[in-house]
Parts: sequence; C-alpha cells; structure tokens
Amino acid sequence: MIEAEWWEHDDAAALAEAVAGDIGFIVESALDARAACLLALSGGKTPIAAYEKLAAMKFDWKRVTIVPVDDRLVPVTDALSNVGMLAKIFIPKGARVVPLGAENKDVVQAGNAADARLQDLKWPPDLVLLGVGGDGHTASILPGPDMEAALTAPKTRRAIGVTPDPLPKEAPVARVTMTRAAILQARALMLALTGDAKRALVEQAIEDGAGSKLPIGRVLAEIEQPIDIHWAP
Repeated sequence: MIEAEWWEHDDAAALAEAVAGDIGFIVESALDARAACLLALSGGKTPIAAYEKLAAMKFDWKRVTIVPVDDRLVPVTDALSNVGMLAKIFIPKGARVVPLGAENKDVVQAGNAADARLQDLKWPPDLVLLGVGGDGHTASILPGPDMEAALTAPKTRRAIGVTPDPLPKEAPVARVTMTRAAILQARALMLALTGDAKRALVEQAIEDGAGSKLPIGRVLAEIEQPIDIHWAP
C-alpha cells in the first residue's frame, strides 16, 4: 500500500512556499547530519517559484549538489534544458549543479554518460522531487520503446537515455532520465502538481498500484517510504 500524504494548498504561490520550506528542512537536516546534501530536482514550470524561494534561504550552498531528475538532450543554453534552469537559480548561490545530459544524438551514449555522472555522486539523494505530466509521465519516463527499460533497470543503474514515442509537442527531443530504481533510492520523495485533472490522475494511479498503465503509477507502486504530495488547484 502506497503511504502518500496529500498537502492541499490554496494556490500555486502557497504550494511554492510549502515546497520550498520542506526542501529547505531536508537541506538543513542533511547538512547537519552529513555536512553535504544531494538534491534531484524536476524541471517544468510548476516548481520554479519554489526553487527561487529555496535559493533565497541561507545555507552553506557550497555543500549542496543539485542534479536534474531528467533532462532533454539540448544545449544547456536552450530554454528546454532543465539543468540550465537550475543553474541560473542555484549557481549564483554557490551550489554545485551537475548536468545529467547534454546535446547528443546518440541516446544510448547519452544515457551511459548520465549514469556515469550519477555514479560519481555520493548516493543516495537526500530528496527526489517529482512532477507529473497530463499523460501520466514522471521524470522522463514516458510512453515509448524505452519506458520499460527505465522502469525495470537494475538498482545499480541510475540513469538511462529515452526516446519518447510520440515525441511530446512541447519538447520534441530525446531525453535522459533517472531510472525508477534510482528515484526510489532517495532518502525522501516528494511530488508537486497543480490542477484537478492531474490530481485525479495521480489518485487513480495510486489506486491502481502495480497494475497502473501510467508511468507515475508504476513508479509510486514500488515505493517503500512515505511520499509527500503537494497540490494546488
């Protein structure tokens, strides 16, 4: 049974405040316990306000490493780049931001390089923050020929290259993503979403459990720790 705690917020601003506060607590706790913190953060528009609020908090940011949960295989300067977005927010604070992917036409090679980058980090992440798409994808675990590989990769595999089919209209490019196994190794898991449609989708995915046809359902069905789900209309 998935142990999910829903946190309902009045609007996107309140959600951003709460998510930033929760991540800040995780950062502070990790720095106190291990003098280092590793965050795996998702892209998309929903969490940006939370990241900006988080970046305004006073930590020893030089001890914080941030990596995208997934990324598009585009230059870091491209608007579609998750690491580019994270770098703009957190590097000025002194944090280390590690790219997961880079522009590379060979998806398999890109996935191997992403896995190697994650293998070099002190594992596991203190937090993986996930989002969810209207089609039920999370991270870049999307429908296509590589979805099962991302979901069923062994525990030693932390990232994989994926080519969605069909390619999403808003970002029609191949990607690299953390595997389900890597996501579930995090010390803490969080999901942030907005809108009634996505809430209904996630609630149904949780109810369906391992039988879910959606990537978010397949990922959540395997979690062994509680997950906090932040939602706003």
